[in-house]
Amino acid sequence: MIERGLASLGRVVLDGLAGAGRVALYALTVVSHLLRPPFYGREFLHALMQIGWLSLPVVGMTALFTGAALALQIYAGGARFSAESVVPSITAIGMVRELGPVLGGLMVAARVASSIAAEIGTMKVTEQIDALVTLSTDPLKYLAAPRVLAATLSVPLLVGIGDVIGIMGGWLVGTGRLGFNSATYIKNTWEYLEFWDVGSGLVKGAAFGFIVALMGCFYGMNSGRGAQGVGAATKSAVVAASILILAANYTLTEVFFSA
Repeated sequence: MIERGLASLGRVVLDGLAGAGRVALYALTVVSHLLRPPFYGREFLHALMQIGWLSLPVVGMTALFTGAALALQIYAGGARFSAESVVPSITAIGMVRELGPVLGGLMVAARVASSIAAEIGTMKVTEQIDALVTLSTDPLKYLAAPRVLAATLSVPLLVGIGDVIGIMGGWLVGTGRLGFNSATYIKNTWEYLEFWDVGSGLVKGAAFGFIVALMGCFYGMNSGRGAQGVGAATKSAVVAASILILAANYTLTEVFFSA
């Protein structure tokens, strides 16, 4: 009985390691295609529009309400120690270092990873990817590389915009609900916010964008046949991207903390 359980556990671990190895090799292959011609500019611009511009509303709304709720929570906690004055600075630091990149990355993962996986998975089911190979076009270079590059460049911009909107959400609540003076709130926010606070969040955004597009492309190109296979690939892409974003967030936070 014990041996059977250990064997099952071993198979799970080996399958997990094999899957991680496939994803790592896939990522290296995609990165190598980013560095070699030909470059498909039209596909890149289309992906930039789909991933960046069209994700702005959902990221902006998420950041606005998150910043507002964060200000309320910090005020409630600070009031217990007569430290209500820390609301502007802690709200800004929390948004740009942690909540802005993570929530922005998760929202983009929900929207973009599923879209990419469904699109490429459908192309595989309808044999459009086979048609690309027949036309001597590398599917990784034509489909994956532009999307990964577009996500890596656009998500940091989304995070930066989301940071501004989130801080504005905290300002709206602070001045309209909590009685802060507008000039004082902005002054405290500006004085305690450092360059690396913003920079670390943007670096996280680039890493999260790479993860989102990579998972969407990987599961799309490895989807099963039929509608059920495409649906499973879409679900797996979102789940994998979300988990990797949270894991990468901790890893990058540890690196920045130690630096």
